[in-house]
Amino acid sequence: MDEGNVKDRPEHPSRWDRLRSAMTRCLRKGISRQGRNVSGEFLKGAAYKLGSGAVTLIIIWWETRH
Repeated sequence: MDEGNVKDRPEHPSRWDRLRSAMTRCLRKGISRQGRNVSGEFLKGAAYKLGSGAVTLIIIWWETRH
């Protein structure tokens, strides 16, 4: 097999390195953005569940009284 015909190696390795680093940077930025919002999303979810439970209790109380 002739080594000149092997297509596994990229023609421009620096181009692939730039693309990989740009993709890595984008992924890290997205992950860090999500990491900052985890506690906020948790609080939103907890408030939603708490509010839903409170509404359910009010409806049950209302139905038993009337």
